[in-house]
Amino acid sequence: MLKHRGFPGRLTGTDFQFTIRRPNPKGVTPLTRRERFADRRPPDKRADAAFMAALWAQFGDAPFERGNLDAGRLSWLFEREVKPATDPFDPADYQALLVIDEAVARASFPDAFADGWEA
Repeated sequence: MLKHRGFPGRLTGTDFQFTIRRPNPKGVTPLTRRERFADRRPPDKRADAAFMAALWAQFGDAPFERGNLDAGRLSWLFEREVKPATDPFDPADYQALLVIDEAVARASFPDAFADGWEA
């Protein structure tokens, strides 16, 4: 499992996790599309925006390996702002390649792309 050096481990001051420390011994947690409903709590929305800002700062529009990125946090963005970069795609593989759909991500999280953005 690739560890993304320099990527924030969590949202500062919260327990919202962005990365994992080690592979799951029971098997890889698959990525699944999670629905974001309008009545989500503001801290959850802030965590999504901060995660998107961190992804964009680290990878930009280049494909990237899932590696140690948290499956739960990725699943909130999966198949919308973050899409599979290869076909076929294995959602239960730490080496799966993903890519940010910049147009969708900017529409969903415009503040995450602003210079000097903070959660």
